[in-house]
Amino acid sequence: MVKKKEETKTAVSKTKKTTKSSSKKSTARKSADATTTKQLRLIRQDEWLKPYAAAIEGRHEFVQNKLKELTNNGKMKLSDFATGHLYFGLHVENKKWVLREWAPNATAIYVIGEFNNWQVDEHYAMRPVAKSNGAWEVKLPAKSMNHGQLFKLLIRWEGGEGERIPAWATRVVQDPETKIFSAQVWYPSSEPYKWKVSRFRPNTAPLLIYECHVGMAQDKEGVGTYKEFRENVLPRIQKDGYNCIQVMAIQEHPYYGSFGYHVSSFFAASSRFGTPEELKELIDAAHEMGIAVIMDIVHSHAVKNENEGLGNFAGDPNQYFYPGDRHEHPAWDSLCFDYGKNEVLHFLLSNCKYWLEEYHFDGFRFDGVTSMLYYSHGLGDNFMGYADYFNGNEDDNAIAYLSLANLLIHEVNPKAITIAEEVSGMPGLALPFKDGGYGFDYRMAMNIPDYWIKIIKELRDEDWKPSSMFWEVKNRRADEKTISYCESHDQALVGDKTIIFRLVDADMYWHFKKGDENYNVERGIALHKMIRLLTASTINGGYLNFMGNEFGHPEWIDFPRQDNGWSYKYARRQWNLVDNKDLCYHYLGDFDQQMLRVIKMQKDFQKTPVTEIWTNDGDQVLAFQRGELLFVFNFSYNRSYIGYGFMVRQGTYQVLLNTDDIAFGGHGLNDDTMKHLTNYDALLARENKGWLKLYLPARSAVVLTKTKED
Repeated sequence: MVKKKEETKTAVSKTKKTTKSSSKKSTARKSADATTTKQLRLIRQDEWLKPYAAAIEGRHEFVQNKLKELTNNGKMKLSDFATGHLYFGLHVENKKWVLREWAPNATAIYVIGEFNNWQVDEHYAMRPVAKSNGAWEVKLPAKSMNHGQLFKLLIRWEGGEGERIPAWATRVVQDPETKIFSAQVWYPSSEPYKWKVSRFRPNTAPLLIYECHVGMAQDKEGVGTYKEFRENVLPRIQKDGYNCIQVMAIQEHPYYGSFGYHVSSFFAASSRFGTPEELKELIDAAHEMGIAVIMDIVHSHAVKNENEGLGNFAGDPNQYFYPGDRHEHPAWDSLCFDYGKNEVLHFLLSNCKYWLEEYHFDGFRFDGVTSMLYYSHGLGDNFMGYADYFNGNEDDNAIAYLSLANLLIHEVNPKAITIAEEVSGMPGLALPFKDGGYGFDYRMAMNIPDYWIKIIKELRDEDWKPSSMFWEVKNRRADEKTISYCESHDQALVGDKTIIFRLVDADMYWHFKKGDENYNVERGIALHKMIRLLTASTINGGYLNFMGNEFGHPEWIDFPRQDNGWSYKYARRQWNLVDNKDLCYHYLGDFDQQMLRVIKMQKDFQKTPVTEIWTNDGDQVLAFQRGELLFVFNFSYNRSYIGYGFMVRQGTYQVLLNTDDIAFGGHGLNDDTMKHLTNYDALLARENKGWLKLYLPARSAVVLTKTKED
């Protein structure tokens, strides 16, 4: 399709290298203005941050200066700068093919492909673009390439040459026999995809995320497709009540087993799942169902591959990446972007805008943010106090990039969703930039799954303390929205265990048939529901579940690799298990569905205060309220309580959800059709309160609400 290019060409020609060494900090930080600092809400509302006001203000000013630089002192929008995808890459302009690439170290570039028998041909030679700081281009007649043909760049530099896939390629495919990756001419028609839903507004009240992977989303032992996901999985997600999907592994990656985290082609949607149009159909269908679609975007590092990726792209290993000891990630076997180069900012910011505009994604979950924030990548750091966030270990360039990315994304789409996967607890990450933050809408509550794993592994059931659980699920900065979750894909991978597997283990294979449940299975089913309910009911932003975990998928994820004979047996989701009503899996799936339904009954649930009513570690009982919803938990494994009382508002209460319901694999020890009246107490009546007394079976939780007649 025809692309506009002039504004991008101008932006690229004016960029310059501004890389900072790891030993230097911004001069802006040292000269922070205390008066300006008082204007930042991040510091005003947290007095413990006041000793670090200069550092916070310095970062803020550093980003402001970079923003001015990229926007020509505010004469254009950041969105105008982030248009590299409209200039670079392969396009049709004035009925001709135009291919552009940034390769400042190159001495010659040739386009080779099926159209010229993969041979060097002067007709396909690229030429340097004047005053472009390293851009090359070639203009070719329309007949010189055809839709579907494969191609690459042969790049020459002083002392060497190599075949490369264009960095801005939007379609990359792998030969099924040779396993070699190539760019592909993708121009199926003169008409772009016609969207059924042109504008979509995500429902974030609350945000209920279904984390998913298209390739492993089918029952079959093989790679699933965008089409299969749209037809088979989206309806399940809609029925379950989730209003957002977080899609992994979209950006093209050479090794399937990397789970999509070793990206090679940042602008190409993975072709192993289907065509660009099929991905657009998936997103369009989700929007028709009222489901937002956010992408798991990887800008924290890149695959080291040279033939497929950006490593040593034009004979310069540092074209996109930091030099020296910061070049390679010490833990991920990958390369670290040089966020101090304006050309790299141009590439990454354009990448954000591309996915928003070309595919209508509703936002991003940024992977590996902790690794970006610190020179140490957070490895070996404890982050025990605020001083650990301001000790000279922070990468100002990366912080600036993340702030700019959030400003850009919300400029392009004010309703876009951005989530930071960040474990250190950096203050201000999920605050608006104007308030001194980095601009993310949410941060992942990564402490919660770690906590659940820890107590399941290390504590006896009788030692579980509701006060500790309650504190942990609410352990967050009050001013920053979080995404709470019990487990994500991380806990489902080989080498780790999901919650249900930790609770039940091998008995899932032998005793998950109805009527054959043993003690381990009954315990696992009961605690699985309670853990999920406590996590989901205490959110202050959103809740996330990885696909299949809602019904207790029994096996880990293991992608095909040499050690398992390249098997797909564990790189799939067995929906047949939850569909089989003779098995116990549907108990958990049905409960998850009802849990989300109840949460959505309270308007703006995520903003409603969590009010503690009762906590008793000796009894292992917890009760709290959110608006009209009352949550009561009894974690004791062997003590049921008759007439256990709580002080609540006077009135009549009815049960909305009970984990002990027979329909959810419980024992059905309560009659949930009964209405519960508060007992009058003269001392409490002045406050319009009374005693609500309930029967609390062991290992159960219940959600109640006042009846409307009250």
